[in-house]
Amino acid sequence: MTGFILGIELDGDGAHPAAWRAARHAPSALLTGRLHAERSQAAERAGFVFATFADAAVPPSEPGGIRARLDGIQRAAFAAPLTGSIGLVPEAGTVYTEPFHVATQLASLDYAARGRAGWVATAADDAGTASLYGRAGNPGCPADAIEVARRLWDSWETDAVIRDVPTGRYLDRDRVHHIRFQGDDYSVVGPSIVPRPPQGALPVFGSSALAGDAELDVSFFDAVGGDLVARAASEASRLRGLGLLAVLDLEVALDAVGVPAADRIATLDAHTPWTGSRARYAGAAGPLAALLAELAGVTDGVRLHPAVLDVDLPELAFAVLPLLRETTALAASHPGGTLRDALGLPAAVNRYQESA
Repeated sequence: MTGFILGIELDGDGAHPAAWRAARHAPSALLTGRLHAERSQAAERAGFVFATFADAAVPPSEPGGIRARLDGIQRAAFAAPLTGSIGLVPEAGTVYTEPFHVATQLASLDYAARGRAGWVATAADDAGTASLYGRAGNPGCPADAIEVARRLWDSWETDAVIRDVPTGRYLDRDRVHHIRFQGDDYSVVGPSIVPRPPQGALPVFGSSALAGDAELDVSFFDAVGGDLVARAASEASRLRGLGLLAVLDLEVALDAVGVPAADRIATLDAHTPWTGSRARYAGAAGPLAALLAELAGVTDGVRLHPAVLDVDLPELAFAVLPLLRETTALAASHPGGTLRDALGLPAAVNRYQESA
């Protein structure tokens, strides 16, 4: 066991739909690479094992929410050369995007991040998203899309690139394989146009709704209503039974610069109410550290969704995580290590190389 895994969502200005009103930068900065790289660096210094980058074809529908943002994989790519240990895990869809393109983009990100990329596989299937692609219904199966991506990552054996100057051969074609996938929605011959990623196969994250149907490594889950720790224990037990790492999603707003979290939320709610289905904590750093320590006993990890990144991320870094480390063994990422290493996942096995 690697220890308790802490992740953080770095989308927009934070989880609160009016977070932009408390941001400490110009609105246009969200459309630059520098801001996303700086936030990833801050999360890395704080000790988070991975950062996720939410994405969707249709912007969030909440009034006052994000109306424009850069592609999730692109945001992670901005951070890749400017970070050294944190995992970079963008969302990418499986329903209306071609799995060949998603798989090659993510493999390229893994090269840019030197083995620290992951993938949050999403399955948005709504009328608004469908209309953007000129579709009337669901044309793709999430499980098939993930399977295609895994096969494409395997399609180049690890030593397929030989760079033999005397003979002028860049690769050994016998070590590059057609995947010949045939499903209900996709027919993909392959191989990939990108050599096997540094990790072999990127860790695949997804919601608990995909667990059991798709081949995931990590499942995010919500636990709302009643006792949070008890509900988290129950759902984590189910997901672990499927062989997955179970990571709870938790929204957080902290007392900051002398202002109670409840007052901060009330000010933002006056503009746009903060709704949603995730579990939420609002209060001081000490009780949050204690709650996370309890959750460490029943789950593999927690992904935190700060209400306002510019305010809550520093509080997490300097007030919460130091307290948590006093009582709880935390998973850690290291320069030169991979995201699979940090998550405690086994080395990826190449199906074609093993069968050759």
